[in-house]
Amino acid sequence: MITPDDIERAASRLHGRVRVTPVLQLAAGELDLPMPLTLKLELLQHVGSFKPRGAFNRVLAARDQIPEAGIVAASGGNHGAAVAFVGRALGIHAEVFVPSSSPAMKRDRIAALGATVHVIDGLYDDAQAAATEHQARTGALAVHPFEHPDVVAGQGTMARELEQQFDAFDTVLVASGGGGFTAGQAAWFQSRKRVVSVEPETSQCLHAARMAGEPVPVSVAGVASDSLGARRLGEVAWSVVQHHVAHSVTVSDDDIRAAQRLLWDRLRLVVEPGGATALAALQSGAYAPDTGERVVVVVCGSNCDPNTVM
Repeated sequence: MITPDDIERAASRLHGRVRVTPVLQLAAGELDLPMPLTLKLELLQHVGSFKPRGAFNRVLAARDQIPEAGIVAASGGNHGAAVAFVGRALGIHAEVFVPSSSPAMKRDRIAALGATVHVIDGLYDDAQAAATEHQARTGALAVHPFEHPDVVAGQGTMARELEQQFDAFDTVLVASGGGGFTAGQAAWFQSRKRVVSVEPETSQCLHAARMAGEPVPVSVAGVASDSLGARRLGEVAWSVVQHHVAHSVTVSDDDIRAAQRLLWDRLRLVVEPGGATALAALQSGAYAPDTGERVVVVVCGSNCDPNTVM
């Protein structure tokens, strides 16, 4: 299991490499909700999502062992951009395998950051299979988006940072894909704070694992499938989730789109579907806080065509 000490070491590696993202405190009613709310604006991280935290930590932890073939990853888009960003920052060649279902603007962003992009027919898991084959053939360092302890520990630095910025909260709502980001936050808090996972109804591997008592395969579809579309929860994530994630809920695609529009209408934030999923749980009523419960919502990604939001 990932420990707070692992996350402290990750924070030391990441110092000066990632941004300290802001928190935004909102009064009751500002987002049509009856209680005050705090947003952690992780969409303002480098390349528009939380992903550089885990990618940097994975590569920096193995920096003395990087092979000539460089680093390789599979991604629906955000992790790939982070790996490309890390490769460029550290002078390491990066190759990223993306599914054909990934938006073109995400693929273009990865290429613009200097990585070699391979488009694979299908969904994320199809791209991951191709990346795994490439790693076995070339010896490149695999930077998995969620199935590695150093990646999960890197993601957990956001929770550490949040607690240093603002400690007056009880609950953190986090969108879940393969579970690495959610597990990172839960690994830091160790049940001192309530971590709630939010997933689309059409892609809910963490919720399914909690219901089954172990990771199980699920179908993947919907508006957030490019960022939250893992067919199975990662085993590293499960080692934390089963102990320290308090609750999991699901939301519809319509709920996600409504949360995107609300964030634009009220705050002028362009948020991708996966980034708006945690807020959708409050707006739709999928998660109903207790009276007086102090909630932080993580807004975790901004990589989408603005015309799809406005």
